[in-house]
Amino acid sequence: MIKNLNTLKLMVAIAVLFATVSCGSDKPKKIRIGFAMDTYTEERWKKDAEFFKQKIEALGGEVEVQACNGNEQVQNQQIENFITKQVDLILIVPHNSKTCATAVKQANEANIPIIAYDRMIKDCDISMYISFDNEKVGEMQATYATQVAPKGNYLLAGGSATDENAILYRKGQMNILQPFVDKGEIKILIDQFCKDWLPVEALKLTQNALTLSNNTIAAIVVANDGLAGGCIQALTEQQLQGKVPVTGQDAEISAIQRILDGTQSMTVYKPVKILAETAAEVAMGLVKKASTIAETKKMNNGVKDVPSILLTPVMVTKENIEATVIKDGYIDKSKLKFQ
Repeated sequence: MIKNLNTLKLMVAIAVLFATVSCGSDKPKKIRIGFAMDTYTEERWKKDAEFFKQKIEALGGEVEVQACNGNEQVQNQQIENFITKQVDLILIVPHNSKTCATAVKQANEANIPIIAYDRMIKDCDISMYISFDNEKVGEMQATYATQVAPKGNYLLAGGSATDENAILYRKGQMNILQPFVDKGEIKILIDQFCKDWLPVEALKLTQNALTLSNNTIAAIVVANDGLAGGCIQALTEQQLQGKVPVTGQDAEISAIQRILDGTQSMTVYKPVKILAETAAEVAMGLVKKASTIAETKKMNNGVKDVPSILLTPVMVTKENIEATVIKDGYIDKSKLKFQ
């Protein structure tokens, strides 16, 4: 009797277990995405992560975000961690566009799709590249500079040489500047990339250029707003702030304030909400194997022509701040000081 009772209890326990598993299987498995970021130190990247996460969650997925803080080895380890966790897709903002390929190849072996977000990943197989037209960003910066300073000595302060976008910005800038250089109207005093996008590198670069030119610089074409801050610090030391045009990019609140104050001339606004939400939709589509993902062009990364979506950047000057970054809700007007 006891034996039969124990057998009955065991059968009931097994039945409950199967019922639990069956009930659990009725719930659709959430799509899990790993977001491997380069850094959180610049304010725009916090917005990218926030907008992407919100959109993925609205679409029924979940996101884990990790940032390597400018360390390419750490980033590869973080990507490998996502692979170990068997996420469904990995979105990557590479710190180093080339060395990131090592971890991407491991993801390929695990059949995990990879999206390069805002920066191309070189020399590997990725599913998609989503960014802005970064060559156009450089063209906007140089076009503005040549309109306000068509002649004289120029300083070109680029981003990190390991960032493919920095190369594209420079290409775009030279598309505009080269005809002026060829005619002898513009002389490029210094053309240099700044390690890891560090403002202190731009500060030192500008100090060197000012010394070399005896403080006669017509314009500084700068890759982003963080570097622009370093350039403006050097100009301020020589009481030249507001007298030398300085370009930028990212529409950081500090840069918008400098534009209002007259020390920075322009920035390039990349509506990251649109970028992040587009990436979220594409990511979910790739995992679900949707057939209707509309690329705008293909970009070669050294291994393949990668299906790409390139969004359009927007030039921001003092005249259109309210019509762009404030209207879009990218920057809260109450956080700015208008003169």
